[in-house]
Amino acid sequence: MLKRQSPGAAEHSRHLAADGGALPMSHNDSRSVFNLSQLVLSAGQIKPSPALKHSKITYFEVEIVDVQSKKQICIVDKVPPASTILDVKHKFHKACPQWYPSRVGLQLERNGPFLKDSISIQSLAVSSIITLYFTDLGQQVGWTTFFLTEYTGPLLIYLLFYIRLSTIYDQVESRKNFRHPVVHLACFCHCLHYIRHLLETLFVHKFS
Repeated sequence: MLKRQSPGAAEHSRHLAADGGALPMSHNDSRSVFNLSQLVLSAGQIKPSPALKHSKITYFEVEIVDVQSKKQICIVDKVPPASTILDVKHKFHKACPQWYPSRVGLQLERNGPFLKDSISIQSLAVSSIITLYFTDLGQQVGWTTFFLTEYTGPLLIYLLFYIRLSTIYDQVESRKNFRHPVVHLACFCHCLHYIRHLLETLFVHKFS
């Protein structure tokens, strides 16, 4: 059953409202006001997240330092992020012509391994300035020259014994014209083998 509010209580409430007095709040109303106040206080404590700074480095500066004396040799500037170690070596060669790219060894640390030519500069960068340690690898010989020398040597040495030079054999042996057919066959096979390797080195194989 619903309880009716007594006429006296209702009249008393109207008098308080007319006089500017505050009406008594119910339990639900006080809870709503408390929740609203907590929401306002918590909203005041929220700090806006700082804006992220996206710094795009258009060029790097590569400092080349001697690995032994720790002295600066040169600075390679305006290196694009997409450049590789090989590109840095070419720019370094332009600044110091006495060191061509195949003679240059670059390290990220003094006792670290030599960096491969295919490594990207951007993968090594912590800031816009990169320090690399230089080591002179000395005179370098290309792979093509190396294999040509390797195959030409045995070919020529065998032919020196085949033609029987007087500096190798005595006068009697060097003047003999008759030779067994096996000797000619062995010379033919030997020359064919090494000539094939020489032709493959020049026209077939590709060396990095």
